[in-house]
Parts: sequence; C-alpha cells; structure tokens
Amino acid sequence: MGKQKQQVISRFFAPKPKPSPPPNQESSTPPPKISATVSFSPSKRKLLSDHLAAASPKKPKPSQNPTPKPDPNLHRSFLQRFLEPPPEEESLPVTTSIKYTPLEQQVVELKRKHPDVILMVEVGYRYRFFGEDAEIAARVLGIYAHMDHSFMTASVPTFRLNVHVRRLVNAGYKVGVVKQTETAAIKSHGANRSGPFFRGLSGLYTKATLEAAEDISGGCVGEEGFGGQSNFLVCVVDERVDRESNKGCGLEASFDVRVGVVGVEISTGEVVHGEFNDNFMRSGLEAVVLSLSPAELLLGQPLSQQTEKFLLGYAGPTSNVRVERAALDRFRNGSAVDEIVSIYEDLSARNIEDDKENKVEAAEEKISRLTVHTIMNMPHLTVKALALTLRHFKQFGFERILFEGASIRSLSSTTEMTLSANTLQQLEVIRNNSDGSESGSLFHNMNQTLTVYGSRLLRHWVTHPLCDRNLISARLDAVSEIVACMGSPSSSQASDELDEQSSERKIVPSEFYHVLSSVLTALSRSPDIQRGITRIFHRTAKATEFIAVIEAILLAGKQLQRLGIKQYCETRSMQSATVRSSLLRKLISVVSSPAVVDNAAKLLSALNKEGAARGDLLDILITSSNQFPELAEARQAVLAVREKLDSLIVSYRKKLANRNLDFLDVSGITHLIEVPVDAKVPINWVKVNSTKKTIRYHPPEIVAGLDELALATEHLAIVNRASWDSFLKSFAGYYIDFQAAIQALAALDCLHSFATLSRNKNYMCPLFVDDSEPVEINIQSGRHPVLETILQDNFVPNDTSLHAEGEYCQIITGPNMGGKSCYIRQVALISIMAQVGSFVPASFAKLHVLDGVFTRMGATDSIQHGRSTFLEELSEASHIIRTCSSRSLVIIDELGRGTSTHDGVAIAYATLHHLLVEKRCLVLFVTHYPEIAEISNSFPVSAGTYHVSYLTSQKDNGGSDHDNVTYLYKLVRGLCSRSFGFKVAQLAQIPPSCIDRAITMAANLEAEVRARERKTSPGKPKAHAEPPESRTEESMSVLGDLFADLRCALSEDDPSKSFKLLKDAWKIAEDLVAR
Repeated sequence: MGKQKQQVISRFFAPKPKPSPPPNQESSTPPPKISATVSFSPSKRKLLSDHLAAASPKKPKPSQNPTPKPDPNLHRSFLQRFLEPPPEEESLPVTTSIKYTPLEQQVVELKRKHPDVILMVEVGYRYRFFGEDAEIAARVLGIYAHMDHSFMTASVPTFRLNVHVRRLVNAGYKVGVVKQTETAAIKSHGANRSGPFFRGLSGLYTKATLEAAEDISGGCVGEEGFGGQSNFLVCVVDERVDRESNKGCGLEASFDVRVGVVGVEISTGEVVHGEFNDNFMRSGLEAVVLSLSPAELLLGQPLSQQTEKFLLGYAGPTSNVRVERAALDRFRNGSAVDEIVSIYEDLSARNIEDDKENKVEAAEEKISRLTVHTIMNMPHLTVKALALTLRHFKQFGFERILFEGASIRSLSSTTEMTLSANTLQQLEVIRNNSDGSESGSLFHNMNQTLTVYGSRLLRHWVTHPLCDRNLISARLDAVSEIVACMGSPSSSQASDELDEQSSERKIVPSEFYHVLSSVLTALSRSPDIQRGITRIFHRTAKATEFIAVIEAILLAGKQLQRLGIKQYCETRSMQSATVRSSLLRKLISVVSSPAVVDNAAKLLSALNKEGAARGDLLDILITSSNQFPELAEARQAVLAVREKLDSLIVSYRKKLANRNLDFLDVSGITHLIEVPVDAKVPINWVKVNSTKKTIRYHPPEIVAGLDELALATEHLAIVNRASWDSFLKSFAGYYIDFQAAIQALAALDCLHSFATLSRNKNYMCPLFVDDSEPVEINIQSGRHPVLETILQDNFVPNDTSLHAEGEYCQIITGPNMGGKSCYIRQVALISIMAQVGSFVPASFAKLHVLDGVFTRMGATDSIQHGRSTFLEELSEASHIIRTCSSRSLVIIDELGRGTSTHDGVAIAYATLHHLLVEKRCLVLFVTHYPEIAEISNSFPVSAGTYHVSYLTSQKDNGGSDHDNVTYLYKLVRGLCSRSFGFKVAQLAQIPPSCIDRAITMAANLEAEVRARERKTSPGKPKAHAEPPESRTEESMSVLGDLFADLRCALSEDDPSKSFKLLKDAWKIAEDLVAR
C-alpha cells in the first residue's frame, strides 16, 4: 500500500504534460460516487509535509554570507495548492486523460443508473465491488480492498453470494447483484465476441424484500439476523390539521396531524393500512410502529418535523432499521389513485400478453380486490402511502402481489383490541425492557408453536387481543378440546385400565390429537411454507423449494383428511364424532379441502423430483404433447446433436484402425480421442491435452459438433427458464387457496401452542360473563405468567376482585420491592391472555370482555424526542383519560413522581378522582402518597385501600424499624404508611453513613410535619363527634409521635435540635394529659 500511495502522490509533483486535445465525452463526465480524485485528511497532509521535509537535502553549513531563508508561507501555499484543489475542481478526476477499462465503463454506467445501491458485479467466479462500494464492503464484510486500475476494488466468491448479501442488507444497505446476461457460447457467436460480457442488474435486495427475492434462499432461519420474524416495510405520510377545533383540550389531546400508514410484508403477502389523527407526542403512530416492528421505513416527503423526529429516533443506530425517503410532489390533486390504477393496468396488460389463450373477460373477472373495493374506500392519505409503496416495490418487481394475492386488513378492527405503545412496552408484551429481546416477554412465554409462520401469527394474536366474546369462546373451546385430547401423564396411565366400552369411546379424540401433532411436527421440519408460496407467486422460487413447499402442504392436507371433516358436511353426526369445536372443524376443512389437495398433487405431477434432487435444471419439468411443447422440442434438438456427435466415433475407428476406440471425458471436456504418443493423426486435429504416453485430440467435426451442442444447450436453458416462469405464473390461480390453507395451519399451531402451555404450566380456562352484565375481574390465586416461570413454586399468588357495581378501584400501597408492580402487571397480563384465547395462570378466573388495557408505569424520558420524565408521565395519563371507557382496565403506578411532592400528589389525586367519577373504569392505582389513599373515604364502596404485606423486627434503638424487613408479597386490605426505602438503599449498597444520616433526616422531617399539623389542628372545626374507636386510634398515633420525637432527640448530635425535639415531645405529653 505504501508504494501505491507514493505513486499516487507522485502524480502531483510530476512535470505538467503538454496540452492535449479535449477528451471524449465519456471520460469528461465522471460517474457519481466513483472517482479517481485524490483527497487527503489533515493528518495525512501533515505526514506528507513531514515526509517532504525529511526527504529534502540537508542544509549546507552557514557561510559568512548566508543566503536568505525561504519563506515558510510560500511552502505552505505550495502544499495547499497541490493538496487541496479548488472547490469547483474537487469533483473532477485528477487528470482528464483517465481511460476506463471496458469492465470499469460498464460499472460507471450501472452506478450512474443506481447511485444509492451497493453493486456486486459478477466477474468470472467472483463478485467484485468498485469505488466506495468496495470500501463499504471491506468495512462490513471484513474483506480486503485494494487499488486496481482506476478504482478501489474488493471481491467475494460466487458461492458465498447469499451470505454476503445478507450481511450487507442487515447493515442497512440496498444491495444490487449484477450478473452476466450472456454466456461464453452465445458471446462467441454474437456481435459482441471481442467485447466484454454484457451485464445487467439481476437482483435488488433490502431488509424488507430479501426473503422474497431471487437467488437468496428464503427461510434461512437464524442467519445474520434474519429468520422467522416479520420484515415489514412501513410507509408513513402525514398532513397538518386545524388545531382551532382542539383548543382547550391540552397538549396530548390536541391533534395536530393526520397520519396515513401502509405496512407491507412482501415475503408473506400481508398488507395493513390505516389513517388516524395523532397528537404532538405521536402516541398513535408509536403504537403502530411498535406493533409491526418494521425492518424498513419509507417516509413520504414532506413530513412534519415531529413525525420525522419520532421515526428517525425509532430507527436509531441500535434499532438497525433502514430508512428511505420518497417525494409526494407527484401525488397532488388525486394523482395517487391515477398512479395506482396505471400500475394495475400495466400489470393486467402484461398478464394478457403472457397468456394469450386467456380471454379479456377472464382477465377482467380477476380484477383486484385492492383496486376496486379497497382503494375507493381508503382515505386520501392512505392512498398516497399505498402509491408510494407501490412505486417503491416496482423497482424490485414485487408490485403484483398487492393486486392479486395480498391479505389486506385495517389497523383498526371492531373485533380486536389495539394495545397502546405504553401497554406493549410497560407490560413487556413482545420484548423485555432490559435488553429489548423477546426473552422474558409475554409472547416468549406463550410461544410454544412448532412453525415459524405459527409464531408470526401468535405474535399478532398477542398484540391484538379479541374484543368479541363469541370469537374468544371459539378459541377457548378449541384449546379445551385439544387439552382434553392431550390428557396428562396420570390420565394416560389410567386410560389403559378402562374397559372396552370406555376405550372405544375415547379412541376418536386421541386419533384427532395424534393426527394434529404429527402434522405440526412434520411441518416443523419443513421450510417456511408461508414465505415459500409467496416466493413461488413472485416467481423467485427454485425447483427444490417449490417441491418442498407443495409436498408439505399436500402431506398436511392428506393427513387431516383422515379425520373425515369436509368443508360442507351434510351430516352433523360425523362432525361431532370427530371434532366438536366449530373453529377446529373450520380450520381443518380449509387445509384438507379438495381445492388444496388436488391442486397440490396436480402441480407436483408436472415436476421431475429426481431431476430437481440432482440439481439438473434442464430436467425439472415433465413434458407432454400438450404441456411445454417448446421445451420438448429444445430437448429433442440437444439429443439430436449429442447423437450426431456420438455417431462420429465409427468413422474415427476406421480412420485409426482401432475397433475399441471410444470417446473419453476428462475434467469436463467431452468427446476426446486418446491415442498413443507415437500414433499418427490428421494434421487438422486439435490437441487438447496429453500425458506421458497419450495425447488427446478433438477432430474438426467434434469441434464443430461441440460448438453446435453448446448453442443447443444454451437455447434449451433459455426455453427451460421461460417454461419454468410460465409454470410459476400458473400458480397465481392457486395462491389464494394455498394462502388460506397455510393461515389455517398457523392458527392450528397457535391453538396447539395454547394447549401445550396450559398442560405444562397448569393453567385454567377463564370464564367470560355476558356482555350485558356488569364489568368485573374475579381472579383467584392469580400468578404472573413470566415470573412464575422463573420462580416456579416460590411465586406467591394473589386474588383480585373488581366489580363495576361494587369496588372497582384498588389503591395499593406498600414497601418498595414488595410486589405492587408485579401484582398489577399480572392482572393486566391475565386479562390479555384470556382475550387472546389462552388459558390463564390462576385457579379460577371470571372476566368481562374488556375494550382496552391501559398502563402508566415506570419513569423514563425520551431525550431524542424532547420529552422529559414528567411530560412522559402526564402524556401517558392524558392518553388514558381520553381513551379509556367503563369497560377498560387501567393500571397506574407512581403517577406524579417527576415533579414536586405537592404538585405530584395533587395531579395523582385529581387523575384518580376523574377515573372514579367520570370514567368508572376498573382501576389499579399504586402510590406511595398516603394522601391519595384518603380518596377512599369519599368513595367507600367504589375504592378500597390495599397493601402488600410484610414483617418487621421492632427494637429500641432509633431507626431500627427500617431493618430486617421480610416481604410476604400477599395483598391484604389496609393502608401502609411506610415505604421502607432505606431497605432498598441497603440493597443498592449505599454507604451506611449516608443511610444513617438519611434515617435521622427522615425522622426530623416527620417530626416537623407532625408539629405543624398539631399547631393547625386546634383551629379546625370538627364536623361531627368522633366515635370512641377513632379517639383511641388517634391517641395511639399521638403516642407514636411522642416516642418518635424522643428517639430522634436521643440520636441527634446537635444539642439545639435535640432540645427542640424534647420540647415538641413535652407539648405532645401535655396534650395527652389534657385529653
């Protein structure tokens, strides 16, 4: 490298060349992002200056008449002139006479067309990077980059293409693969025989499109950050709304933008869309983004500053989310709909040209649900986002699925609950709050699925619990039936002892579970068939993948057909004899329907499995008289050329007088004639290779025949590729049925997962009251589903009883780390699990269907979004107040901690009062403020005070009541006046001197507060006579104050403060005597 740098530097100090004529236009226009311009950093500039100073000749000894010293400014300006070219010349090459090689000229043209793409150019048996792409590849892939001709270059072997593409894509780059579009055989017979191979962009990859793209095998679970998780591309556009209509509603309630969102998972064909008003905090957009967990964000410009700030904060360096921007200027005045219709018409025209046998009426009958029904009903911002998304996917060739095979759903649904971003984060529904992984989350705990597409569906179920009681009951019935068929180890042993009549009655359910478990187990060993059928629809699947996917669907359908459940069953006795659950019957009938099983068998009958297993791409399709006639003709042409070549051996045997002469194949070279070294052969025979004793030749007829065979084989490959594309295109007619079958298999996997979970962890089936009954949550021996897994039998269960016509608010106090947050979290998680359709960790659960679960927990800020801790708290509380209803569950933990004590208490009290009076929702309110618990006096029926129990050791020495606290983690009635924060300080290893000082200060503050209360209490008018029990409790409290002052006086080092505390104790004693 040192020599190369020296050569580059020498360009600047070489004598100037004579003026040359103006170069060609190609060389005068430099390519973007690839140039031969030399630039130096300040450190390199300094090193170069030192190098030049050291390389200069030594100064002669000073004479009596010294020469004048050189001006240092002149030297500095010299270096600046040559090392820092003027700004207008920086983008130009160092010399205008650079001549690119033919390969480099191809790269320049490709880079000019795709300036934002990392290009991997196929050159021989390697893929090469050029210019800045080489530097990026060297940094990301850990490979070596060096100077070659005009550009930096780096390379990777062709057989490692998928690995390196995934690494670059996972690093957030858009990667393009440039392949040779002609082979050596075609090139040798074409007009380009003396030029370089023609090359073109054959594949474009990003994080959202990688699993659906060609040449990069799908379903590579666990490699380079990819696997079974969804890879959504989410397009976001917004526009300002009139804030005048929202005046007086506060910051959180003031909607300032309307947001349109479209999310596409191109590898599974899932499309979600929605449009909604959002506030300054962008809480609605945050909930959508957290729910979808996009791999890419497409921002429609112009975007409001707050929206862009939030999205860029989400796609920060740690998230590894790719961001791309697109302009909305061309979609004004309703042109977004025109763009979508134009793309659809182009696709329809191409489909008609590709399949000329189909009539135009047949193509019109296949009008997309998206264009006719859905688009016309979409709001205008959603249409803009959809138009941007279609234009984005058009460069990848994936726009067709949005019209013909997408599974489209809205973000908002009347049958599903949309959990807010706070709920998803604070309850750790899909990711934990420690390292952001799925481990330790509710989803991870519930995920017992056997397939990756079942896991993806379960993630959607967990983040979108059901709000329809009938749908919830259908899932619970299905899970109950699977659990009954599974049984327990003890029940399975007892079943062996049943009499013949009883065992005959039990045989059908056990057969159902055996079939279901065998189907799911087999599918767990198969590839990701959901992404597989989508790759087939995109025509990017290979033959081996096609066979594996269709065989897996066919096997599942045939096995489920053994249960005898048909889609339209005439006799209900057969249905009840096999499977009782209506949901299970529906799912099984979809998978085992003739439309799926027969079409799968038909598709497989057209393929040669042995040829696919051998990797023989030319022998995959089975030809017949009415199927692939051009392919059959091309194959026959290849066979004819081969027979012609093989027949030439007869003439060569006669010519060489050797009846045993045969053609020889060596190292891939066929039809060689091997003769001894001393043998005489015609002079026009071409020597290929030799050994010590033999020489191998190609006669002229063989050379011509091999040339003809190479051309015929190339023609066969082209026809075979066209036939394969036509075969994959025909799959579009079956895609909807196969997609529905795989969705049904994923749902069966989720239900089986719930059954496995309930059996392994002893969960119980929840009961749901009728919608007309009052809202209630009645849980006995409830357990936290995640912590129970960690603590096993050491977890302490708790009961919960909330009723809309009784006590619907629990105000929970207690010591720090006593289990308050765990308790309220477990109530919320049990409610979510029940409405997902799962059994719950409790001995009994009677619930009402909730329309929302809202949380306000923890203390976090968001600096990148400009939000303080207290603003986060109040914005979450504001969202709850505006959104919750009488059928919602609200859990609030430590509201008002981010400001002064008086402000915090006042805000927390007012918020709880509003929820009790205005909303009347189910509330679990955790606080350390005793003043808030006094609200239960105003609502004796609706609100109750609770605390998590504990044990302490009481001693005589001051401050000892803060030590030796034993947490019992059991929720009991009553108010806890102490938080035992000093115990937590000890666990955090705060120095003992600090803790002792804090205990003394806390005692002094408590004494001062009580003294102020005593001074103000005599003047307060008594509203009513206090009962004897109340007077006794007050006297005991005053005695506690007396002894507290005495202990503080004895432990206080300052005599003046100690004397003051004794005086306060003396006054308390006088008041007691006066009573």
